[in-house]
Parts: sequence; structure tokens; C-alpha cells
Amino acid sequence: MMNSKVQSLRDFLAGQGRIALVEVAGTKGSTPREKGAFMLVSQTAIFGTIGGGQLEYMAIDKARQMVGKEARIEVDEICATLDVPLGPEIGQCCGGRVEVLIRLVDAALVAELVVAAEAEEAHLPHVYIFGGGHVGQALASTIALLPVHGVVIETRAEALEGMPETVETRLTPMPEAEVRKAPPGTAFAILTHDHALDFLIVAEALKRDDAAYIGMIGSKTKKATFKNWFLKSADGSEPEFARLVSPIGGDAVKDKRPPVIAALAAAEIMTALVVHAAASGADHQVSRDKVMAG
Repeated sequence: MMNSKVQSLRDFLAGQGRIALVEVAGTKGSTPREKGAFMLVSQTAIFGTIGGGQLEYMAIDKARQMVGKEARIEVDEICATLDVPLGPEIGQCCGGRVEVLIRLVDAALVAELVVAAEAEEAHLPHVYIFGGGHVGQALASTIALLPVHGVVIETRAEALEGMPETVETRLTPMPEAEVRKAPPGTAFAILTHDHALDFLIVAEALKRDDAAYIGMIGSKTKKATFKNWFLKSADGSEPEFARLVSPIGGDAVKDKRPPVIAALAAAEIMTALVVHAAASGADHQVSRDKVMAG
């Protein structure tokens, strides 16, 4: 069963005892993270990040001082603010300034965090990976770390074993049909064990003029063979074919090891998703302020 990132947040909130919310409340100049970025800190664990470095270490230290106090504390000890210049004084050279708000988490804030996380997850762009072979497994593991909703689609049940918990899996005899049901703005990565199946899925994806990305694994020869079939037998057009990225991940790096292909492809996919979101006016980052403002 898929374990969503929202569930991971719920589990952290429920299992860590006293917790502090560390949030970037304001920024000036160059900073590691944007306003609204947050992390949760307990005495023994951390969920999320505000950018690392000395800034984060200082915030964690202050948060742990707060969660380590006795349950009965003064009102002014429930909340604290750090105003940190990111210069040589703290060993960072970003040059900007960050205001960090640290608050002890109560029941109301727990509910607020979960609602915001659910809203953000609902707006995540989708990445459909067709094929759970070596490259499919590597790509699934890579995108599991990214702010996307990953879906791996296969015709073979055994190929879906061992997928990351936060990636959805679908077993189907007709994977090309999943293309038609995908949300607008989906990125399609096609890398099955069967070239003919790849061709069917790619042809279906190229009909989607709202796709953010369509990539197929393979060689120049495979791409040329697909083009000939697509134009002559699948009623495809040159403009449609021009949208196909193949080989997936590009050919600048001559390395065919699955993790390398996956890393290159993931970077390619994320770039395409950002460009598509900007072009369509979409905003995949849903802040807690937006959610609570309704």
C-alpha cells in the first residue's frame, strides 16, 4: 500500500512527543529556502528542512531548548524568533537574512499542518513511469524524494515489488489506457521491457497536448523506428513527434547504468514540470497561509 508523504507527517506528529515548528517567516536577499519552508523538531528527530547549515543548527538548538522545558511554561516561551544574517559570523555566505519563527506545536497547529500538507499533496504534479525494470526501479526511487506524485505502471506483478512506499503502483494489462486517465500536466516516462508496448504508450501520450513531458528510453535507432511507425501507421504528425524526448535523460552523458539514467531523467522531468507549470500559470506549492486563508 502506498504510504503518502502526508501519512509520514501524521506519523511524525503522533509519535515524537513534544514538537516545535521551525518556519521561515521572512527572507531578504539570497537565502537557502523560501518563506514558508518549515521543519519539525523533537528531542530526538527532525522532519523537513529550512536549508541546512549553521542557520538550521541554530534553529534546531533553540527548538530543542523549547521542547525540553517542563510542560508548564510561560506564554513567551511557547514562541521564539531568530533573525539571522547569513554571513561569515555563522559560517554561511549566502549574504541574505532569514527570520525564523519557532513555535511549540499544539493540537490546533497539528490540524493546520495536516490540512496544508493534504492541500499541497493534492496539487503535486504527476509523474507516470511505465515499466518497473532496472531503470524504472531506479527512477521510482529517485522521484520518491521529489515533490511529485509518482506512479509506476506495469503489466508484470513481480516488477512492482520493492517500489518505494511513497510511490503509487498500478498493475494493468493495458498500460496505454492509463495515459488517457492521467491528470493534465503529467510527465510520462516510458521504459517498459517491450519496444512495441513502448510505442503504443508513447503514441497515446503524444495525443495529450497537455502533457508536461513525454520521454522514452532507447537509442537513436529505436527513436527512428518509432518515428517511422508513428507517422505511417499511427496517424501521428511531425509536430506531435517533435514533443518526444528520446533517449530519456539525454545523450550528453555516456553512461547506461540505471541509477545514472534515472538521475539524468529525473532532472529532465523536474525541469519540464517547472516550465510547464510556469507556462500554464499553475502553482504546485501550496503554503499553509493560502490554505488557512481559504
